[in-house]
Amino acid sequence: MTAPWTYIKDLPSREGKEVVIRGWLYNMRSSGKIHFLQLRDGTGTVQGVMVKKEVSEENFAEAKGLWLEASVEVAGTVRKDDRAPSGVELTVSSVSVIQNPSEEYPIGKKDHGIDFLLDHRHLWLRSPRQQAILKIREAVIWSAREFLRNDGYMLVDSPIISGAAGEGASGLFELDYFDSKAYLAQTGQLYAEAAAAAFGKVYTLGPTFRAEKSKTRRHLTEFWMLEPEVAFFDHEANMDLQERLICHIVAYALEHCRRELEFLERDISKLEAVKAPFPHLQYDEAIEMLKKLGSDTPYGSDLGNDDETILTKEFDRPVFIENYPKKIKAFYMKEHPENPDLVLCDDLLAPEGYGEIIGGSQREDSYDRLLARIREEKLPEEAYDWYLDLRKYGTFVHSGFGMGIERVVAWIAGLQHIREAIPWPRTIYRVKP
Repeated sequence: MTAPWTYIKDLPSREGKEVVIRGWLYNMRSSGKIHFLQLRDGTGTVQGVMVKKEVSEENFAEAKGLWLEASVEVAGTVRKDDRAPSGVELTVSSVSVIQNPSEEYPIGKKDHGIDFLLDHRHLWLRSPRQQAILKIREAVIWSAREFLRNDGYMLVDSPIISGAAGEGASGLFELDYFDSKAYLAQTGQLYAEAAAAAFGKVYTLGPTFRAEKSKTRRHLTEFWMLEPEVAFFDHEANMDLQERLICHIVAYALEHCRRELEFLERDISKLEAVKAPFPHLQYDEAIEMLKKLGSDTPYGSDLGNDDETILTKEFDRPVFIENYPKKIKAFYMKEHPENPDLVLCDDLLAPEGYGEIIGGSQREDSYDRLLARIREEKLPEEAYDWYLDLRKYGTFVHSGFGMGIERVVAWIAGLQHIREAIPWPRTIYRVKP
């Protein structure tokens, strides 16, 4: 295995040349004198045509005995084929078997239940649908980081183990941390605020954890969140950043993942409608709209999944819901200057019933008000002494938000359940594989 090989994605540029590819057999059919080998290598797929009279009898017989997902090295000549998705096929001259499974591949052509597929997630990832979804996920993450870097933001890594709750005491995974208690991070926000005081424009990206016993199609116990934090940005500037970021991500996916979106049968016209400006609703306006649409959610309650679904079906692009009641939001949010019962915050809801993809706010920059809110929520003051320091030494107006990667992927890819938007989903009943 020392000879150079060609990746399948590069085969169109090697038309007429002899090449070697390495990968896996994901399907095969035979007509007696011809084997049609469906091959993949992670960069693409290609059909290899193996004609009995053009190869050795032993090699033809060996190929016939291959199981699905056998790893192979295939030599042949690249031929143009306008019917093929890649535009080429491979006329096979030899097949070298790297490893041939000794039993049938568990995920065959028949339908399987979701629990079976999740139990075999390590193998399910090889399927074309899952590959398409995860390529879109990679594009979402890459395009977001590209956008922020080009706009002057610095990546700052936040800890996964924290001594303080970021979103309140409920929903915390508690750890025995030597002689004290610690928690799996609910958010990187508090640390991003500290970094913003040093670098101005920062973001964190990493796994976050919520011990919520939720069984909805939008919830995971472990998910990834992108969290920009910006010095001297107020509530309005914060929403503008969110709008520009989402428009960039969608445009990038349309440009670079069109084949994957079409494979998933995503209605691309719905994504093409995602253009600025996004509509805005005040919280009380959203409650009134919900009443007219048949919801009985009272003023003062947070919007549930059903409420978000109802609202977002009324719009063809994401919609901002602004300025929620203070009592239902996190302690760190800035009090509204014209109404002390509200806070300067927003949720950005994706259309087509997908609901919240971003939650953001202007942060409370007053030491006294922040301390009062910590006490109101009965949070341990000693756990937030460092966070309060940020308001003692050069406090400043600042804002930020958290974007759930899996929710954005589910929306862009048109998925019915968020569990397909992450390689290895964690739910209240699943920690395997």
